[in-house]
This record gives sequence, C-alpha cells and structure tokens, in this order.
Amino acid sequence: MKKLDAYSPLGYSSAGIVIAVGAGVSEFAIGDNCLITSGVKILSHDGASRMIDINDFGNGEVVIGNNIFIGVNALILKDVHIGDNSVIGSGAVVVKDVPPQSLVVGNPGRVIKNLEGPFPTLNDHKTH
Repeated sequence: MKKLDAYSPLGYSSAGIVIAVGAGVSEFAIGDNCLITSGVKILSHDGASRMIDINDFGNGEVVIGNNIFIGVNALILKDVHIGDNSVIGSGAVVVKDVPPQSLVVGNPGRVIKNLEGPFPTLNDHKTH
C-alpha cells in the first residue's frame, strides 16, 4: 500500500488524473495493481465541510484497495475506502465505502453487482 499525506509532492498526470490530499491530517493510500483512467479525481478533503458543520475541518482519507479499476471521470470523495477487486464505473461519484468485489456506478455511487473471482491482475500486459 502506497501512502501520500499533506506533505507528499503531488501533480497531474498526462491522463488528467487529479489526486488532491488536503492539508492537516488528510491521507491517501492506494494498493497494488490498480488502474485509474483519465479524468479521475480523488479528494481526501472537502473545503465546504466547515460550512455544514463548524467542527468538521474537511480532512479525511481515501483508501483504495488492491486490484481496483476506476473508470473515466469518476470522483472519489473523502472518507471512502474501496475494497479489493472492485470496479468503479465511469462518471461514478463515490461518497461512501465500497465493499470488496463490488461494481459501483452512478451519482451517488451505488453497488449494482457483487463480483465473483477469479480476478485478473490489472496492469498485467499479457495477451493470454
């Protein structure tokens, strides 16, 4: 599991992926063999939280498990854990935890299918 915190150097990839780790105690962790496609935004903070709850400073965490596929333009918000072997559909807005082996779509994101293995290893470039 790779971790980033508020002091980690961040940038934008050529695929237009944004991973934004907020100041303070925000954290982002990603497992092995994940495929994050273009336009995905992953936010471990929320600047508007304090407007809703004066005691919420907007810091949180995002944990992406192993062997996760995140489709084009998906948005992963703070305080979300995505379980191993899951698929996040294109354009999904994930606002709550995703159980392992789930297919999530929509806004807000919802589980529409429980996936069954065996699972291929993402980013394995074998053709057979």
